[in-house]
Amino acid sequence: MSQTIANVTLLVPDYDAGIAFYVGQLGFELLEDTKLSQTKRWVRVAPAGAETALLLAKADGAAQEAAIGNQTGGRVSFFLYTDDFARDYAAMQAKGVTFREAPRHEPYGSVAVFEDPFDNLWDLIEPA
Repeated sequence: MSQTIANVTLLVPDYDAGIAFYVGQLGFELLEDTKLSQTKRWVRVAPAGAETALLLAKADGAAQEAAIGNQTGGRVSFFLYTDDFARDYAAMQAKGVTFREAPRHEPYGSVAVFEDPFDNLWDLIEPA
């Protein structure tokens, strides 16, 4: 049996704001943007060639709105692997991505924490 995690839900305050950041600033591909109702869309984004996509879900109600940016209790939520840390770090900085720290070198590779506009934390990592 073969299994794959296809999508991971990420709460956002607005679909278009999520697309603007993940596609416009990070360079992810917009895989799908299907209108399901007057207020709900099925929006999937992912780095080129990735097996797993982010499902951008517009928060619905106060409880979901309160969880935006805190879905993991303040810990890094996502790990974006790259084959060229210096290239991607420079490109992301040029597009206005906010890094919370300077790059550092760990036994597992080069890494720096960045945030999306919704306060989710990410590691940009080039494995050693």
